[in-house]
Amino acid sequence: MKQLRMLAIDTSTEACSAALLWSDGEVRQRFIVTERGHAELILPMIDELLAEAGCKLKDLDGLAFGRGPGGFTGLRIAAGVIQGLAYGAGLRVAPVSSLAAVAFLSSCPSSPSSPSSGVLVCNDARMHEVYWGCYRFDPDDPCVPIVLAAEAVGPEDRVQPAPTVTCCAGNGIARYPALQARLESAGLSYREGVYPRADAIVRLGERTLQQGEGVDAAEALPVYIRDDVARPAPPAVTGLSQLAHVMRL
Repeated sequence: MKQLRMLAIDTSTEACSAALLWSDGEVRQRFIVTERGHAELILPMIDELLAEAGCKLKDLDGLAFGRGPGGFTGLRIAAGVIQGLAYGAGLRVAPVSSLAAVAFLSSCPSSPSSPSSGVLVCNDARMHEVYWGCYRFDPDDPCVPIVLAAEAVGPEDRVQPAPTVTCCAGNGIARYPALQARLESAGLSYREGVYPRADAIVRLGERTLQQGEGVDAAEALPVYIRDDVARPAPPAVTGLSQLAHVMRL
């Protein structure tokens, strides 16, 4: 498949990141963990990456973003920024599961003759709950997540790994010691400190666009999971003056 040139962002957790996949196949990234300030950080990250590569938005083949599940404010920021960039540059967008991105970064190794084992991802959902899902990746096509258990949200005691899962990751595990203890006692190895990151989002998003599954800017919306959260109208873009500057690059 033709390699694409793409920009990706993720602000679904306390981690804030942007990544650029350019024509040489290299992924350049900006990444920081902070409890707040994602709206102020993400646009300068994008600006820096484009400047380093000497490219403009119109030179890209597409965009990707972590569509959730995750923090409500963070998801609105990512969707709003991506919508603004996609509208202005006429680019298609790949919405990527933030849970699948964690699974991609923490996949368990497998032998060439056997399918990869599964990864359980649990990210903190606040309100004494976690977002969780189970995935595996085929060694022959490692950028396509295979869903073993659909994304869900609920109390940590309801989390159940799929039968083929052998490891777990996500910021929700360390925050709920009883969950971590239960998973480790069941034999799962814990990949500590793995957040959704834009370098994973851009790799997964590239494959989404290669398969013709991208969406228009208007459809680049967050996925919240919780039933008591109504889907909002397309979110307003924050930092408009900075976004206008990025659009001119």
